Amino acid sequence: MKKINKKITIAFLIPLMFGLTGLLSALTVSAAGPSTVNLGSSGDFVILAKTAITTTGVTALNGDMGVSPSAASSITGFGLILDSTNTFSKSSLITGNVYAADYTAPTPTKMTTAISDMEAAYTQAAGKVEAPIVELGAGNIGGLTLAPGLYKWGTSVTIPSDVTLSGGANDIWIFQIAGDLNIASAKKVILAGGANASNIFWQIGGGAGATLGTNSSFSGNILSLKQINILTGAVLQGRALSQTQVTLQANTVSKPSASAPQIVEEPSNHQSPGSLPTPVVVNNTSSDNGAINNNNSAVVVTSDKNDNEGCSSGNLFNIMNGQTCQNNSIAINEGCSAGNLFNTANGHICNNNTVSTSVKYNFDSTHFVLGSKGENVKELQKLLNREIDTGLVLDGILGPKTTIAIKKWQTSNGLVSDGLVGVKTKAKMNLINN
Repeated sequence: MKKINKKITIAFLIPLMFGLTGLLSALTVSAAGPSTVNLGSSGDFVILAKTAITTTGVTALNGDMGVSPSAASSITGFGLILDSTNTFSKSSLITGNVYAADYTAPTPTKMTTAISDMEAAYTQAAGKVEAPIVELGAGNIGGLTLAPGLYKWGTSVTIPSDVTLSGGANDIWIFQIAGDLNIASAKKVILAGGANASNIFWQIGGGAGATLGTNSSFSGNILSLKQINILTGAVLQGRALSQTQVTLQANTVSKPSASAPQIVEEPSNHQSPGSLPTPVVVNNTSSDNGAINNNNSAVVVTSDKNDNEGCSSGNLFNIMNGQTCQNNSIAINEGCSAGNLFNTANGHICNNNTVSTSVKYNFDSTHFVLGSKGENVKELQKLLNREIDTGLVLDGILGPKTTIAIKKWQTSNGLVSDGLVGVKTKAKMNLINN
């Protein structure tokens, strides 16, 4: 038998080990926000409660449901059919199984563990102290765009208008709410930038618990000390985990996954990255994507829009559709005097050679959300001040005043006034700023 040269073997293995370590490190994906909440086995359920689960109307659940220490009789409205093993039930309303404390072993142990894990997750979420953002909006978070983080209130929280959670697929949001949580009818928790409902945790300590309004759309894991009421037609992309009861009324509830769909950041004419439609080219001009039309003839932007329709003397941008006016008959320098970057008659860019346009900034590479800080935000504030004279302080912080200014600017440019700096907003800003 040949002897193995130990020195050669070790010399070979050491760099190999370090190479594998480096590879594993490169594969590690960082996440913004606090550390996550461990749901344990309670995460196996889309609906989990201790005392009762009831539904009226045609509810659709995607995932398992369970109750403990209450018996199966505390689950009503689902038309449960007990499996031959007596360990779970099925329902035409549920894609998954239904478990209860009085089913045959090992189900009682399974449910005891799940409830214990749910309580532990609630305690863990309530105990997070990682740089909390305290009492944001005095409990009213409607209309805000929230970056990953830990948010804490000593009061109830209301969502009277859509709220956006903007961040990556691995980022974490934890909301510590001492009071109740209420989202108004037909309002949404919007996920943007790849944010995943499985990484969002709503810890609710109030006596009335959580109420999802009629036809509302909600995202995240609800960890409630008390009841969770999901009103008629409301949709939950997440989990309803209650230490008392869950009440449903013709709802759709889906357990989130790593590839869970998201409500688009910018509805209507705003588009999320990677979802822009294929441009329609007519007379060498692209439409519906903000591209500049350089030919002087009329070009179709939509089925009934002419790119030069709405362009009048002094207008750089088409007042009908927000496209850039480039035909030679337009006096884009009307109202422009030496030293003015923007037309005093209409607020648009001055293109005469006497005007300095040295200040340039590209917004594409920046992710703007409420609370963002830095020079990129300062550049955004500069643009807003130049365009609509907002009087913003150039502090480099994207706060409520800057968000209001963004909405005002979007309105003046024919965009959806949602305060979000998404793809079409950035495209318009880049066009103006450069």
